[in-house]
This record gives sequence, C-alpha cells and structure tokens, in this order.
Amino acid sequence: MLSSTVKAQIISIVSASNFDDTKTGRLVYSYDATPNFQSMPDAVVSPRNKQEISEIVKLCNEHKIPIVPRGSGTNLSAGTCPTEGGIVLLFKHLNKILEIDEENLTATVQPGVVTLDLINAVEAKGLFFPPDPGSMKISTIGGNINENSGGLRGLKYGVTRDYVIGLEAVLPNGAIIRTGGKLAKDVAGYDFTRLFVGSEGTLCIVTEAILKLIPIPETKQTMLALYQDLEAAAKSVSKIIASKIIPATLEFLDQPTLRVVEDFAKIGLPTDVKAVLLIEQDGPLEVVQRDMARIAEVCKDQKAVSVQIAQSDAEAEALMTARRSALSALARLKPTTILEDATVPRSEIARMVAAINEIAAKYDLNICTFGHAGDGNLHPTCPTDSRNLDEMARVEKAFEEIFEKAIEFGGTITGEHGVGVMKAPYLELKLGKEGVAAMKAVKDALDPNNIMNPGKIFAKDSRKRVVVSK
Repeated sequence: MLSSTVKAQIISIVSASNFDDTKTGRLVYSYDATPNFQSMPDAVVSPRNKQEISEIVKLCNEHKIPIVPRGSGTNLSAGTCPTEGGIVLLFKHLNKILEIDEENLTATVQPGVVTLDLINAVEAKGLFFPPDPGSMKISTIGGNINENSGGLRGLKYGVTRDYVIGLEAVLPNGAIIRTGGKLAKDVAGYDFTRLFVGSEGTLCIVTEAILKLIPIPETKQTMLALYQDLEAAAKSVSKIIASKIIPATLEFLDQPTLRVVEDFAKIGLPTDVKAVLLIEQDGPLEVVQRDMARIAEVCKDQKAVSVQIAQSDAEAEALMTARRSALSALARLKPTTILEDATVPRSEIARMVAAINEIAAKYDLNICTFGHAGDGNLHPTCPTDSRNLDEMARVEKAFEEIFEKAIEFGGTITGEHGVGVMKAPYLELKLGKEGVAAMKAVKDALDPNNIMNPGKIFAKDSRKRVVVSK
C-alpha cells in the first residue's frame, strides 16, 4: 500500500474526491476484459489536467510506484490489469473534444473521449474518423492510442496510428512534451508520435491528441456472401484484393460463430452455411456500384452459394451490428471466453483458417473463428471454463500453436489487441532476441525506474492465466 506521506501528497495534487484507496474502489479497477487476470492496485487516481498528471508522475518516479493509465478497460491482453500494484490513472475529467478544425481536417481531443462520441461529432460536420474498434461505444481515444486499435474499417482506412498526427504526453520523469502537429509533413527528428502509439502505456501518458480527419464517403453498400466451403470463403478474400479492389470492410465468420451471433442478434442470418463474408464498400456511388458488382463476380467464381446486397440502410446496419456483437454472443456460451488475434498476409488466410481448425480438433476444443479477413487479422475464439484446468491447459497449447502458425505464414502474434501480459512470452517469436532487446533499450532509456505500466510487453518466465492477488 502507499505510505501515508505519498497518499497525502497525491490528495494534495488531485483533491480527496479524486483519490480512492478503498477496497471496493480498487477492486473495480483490478481487472480488464482479459479472462483470468486480476490484481489490486494500491489506489485509483483521477487527475483533472496535464499539470496534475505531471506532478503525480514525478512523485511516483521518485518513489518507484507503478502507474497504469486506463481507459475503459476493454482491452484483451491484460494491458490495463495492475499486475504489479501501484496507481491506476483514470481520465474521466479529461474527456473533451477540444476542437474540430475543418480547415486543417483535424480533431484535437483529450484521452477520455469515447470513440463513438468523436465519430458522431465529426460526422455531424461531414467529416470522418475511420478507426472503429469493436468496443467503440465505450472505448476511449487514449486507450485506442495506447493499443493502436484497429476495427472493421482497417482494410481500407488503416488503424489508429494512421490518424494520430500529434500528441501531448507526460514522460516517466514528469516532463510534458508535444510531438507532431496539424501537419501533412513533419520529419523533424525521431517520430515519437508513431513510437508512443501502441506503446501500451509503457513509455508515456497521453494527455492530448491531434487526429487526422478525412471527408465522409458519399455512399456505401453492404453485401453478404454465403459459402458451403470454408476454404473457398477464405480464398475469396485474397481474390478480391488481387482484383485491385479494396473494400471498406471485409469480414469473415465461420459457421459456429454465425450460429451464435444469429442466436444473439436474431436478424435472420443464415446458419446452414459453413462461412459468410460480410463486405462493405464506400465512396462515390458509381465506384461503389462498380466495385460491388466485381466483388459479387469474384465471390460467385469462388463457389459462393449466394451473394446478396443489403436493400436498405437499416438492413446494412443490422448486419454490421451483428458482426460487432460476435464477442458478446460467444461470451454467452461458457463462463470464460478466450478471444485472441493473429494476423497473416491476406494470401495466407485460407491456410490460416484451415490450421486453426486442425489445431482445434487436435486439442478437442471448440474454436470459433471470425475477424477482419481483408487485412489478414483473424480472431480465433475459444469458449471454455477456467475452472476446468485440463481444458485450460489444452487451450494454452492450442493458442501457442496458432501463434506459431501465424509466424510461420509470415504473420504476427497480434494485429490489434496488443502484447500486454498475454502475448509477452510470444514476442520473441516475432521479433527475435535482438528485436526484443532493442525495444527494451528504448523502454529503459525513457523509463529507467520502470514505473510506466510495468510487467507489460516484456515477458517473464511463462505464459499463465492466473489470478494474481495483492
């Protein structure tokens, strides 16, 4: 626990109403959306501005107290679980859209802004912020930046990193710096903006972000392609891209996922097919119509048994909402839901889907697969029960093999969930010892006392889904 002196100093900075070290208050922030990880922080602190954050960081750096910056806690790699105690930092007071600059096509926001609120605010002005993580109704911009979140529109528009052009951040020594700005070009020195995005709170605390906006697409159409052949559905993905068409969204759901999603959403999704592709294109009307016609041809050539275009905005929205509900739907099956992500080149989607199914059969597990197939990012998901130790051991082995397969196929261990604690033991698979050492050198240079979200990204002895208490 914090010493009485440190506690008093923190309260003097943020006021007593923004400091909570009660058991109940700490319990709420002892876990995130990652199954089977829990650890009590020593206190929960809600600063009101960047100056208070700077003072808190200086104090924690002096006393070597861990700091875990936290958004809505929707992350799936234990990235905001305070596994080494310390302070959980909340941003409920820093939740304002400071500016929407229509001349420079930027939005300046604080980290506590909810993603969907930002999307709605800029769309009201005819502008577009594309990153759309599945949790966008509650996820915050600060959390998205820390995790470099993706989403359904990542294929055509990219991920969070592609829209962050400037940051204000507090370094581990308490210094406040600014990076980038409202600029189309900026090569003045190291690109700290891109370094900090996706650093999972291990290098700095983001206090403000300048985000790039683009004009909102004129129109969009949504298509559902049905398949009785899983491999044909997967091959259609690479064939569509090879046809030099980049859809806004190109999603894959296998039959087990489809059945669960339909049972949850009840919108009339077909459940007697082996897989579906959910495809959306946006842009000028004539371009959208041309692209969708060509995509339909490709799907039919690849043995799609049905290709249907949504006949209304409501139908299209229902399809996308159903896809976004996949995790919620699967979570109803068993007490524990292990949702992972592995990314491969688009040309390897078919082989990766087949490998996941083989691995699931090998370990006698039910693994449902869905994901952003257009950018190669799949989400193999295993409904299980953490109390079943034998099955959990098989789940661990299965996902280890899935990550190894992804690397073998030229992919990576995570496309959007981040490394956190969960993927840390597999980071060396992707980067090698030298790559991990280079990353660690950056961490040590900026945060020599290791106060910024310690225990994340860099592996300890082994990967274990255990409850840690404090």
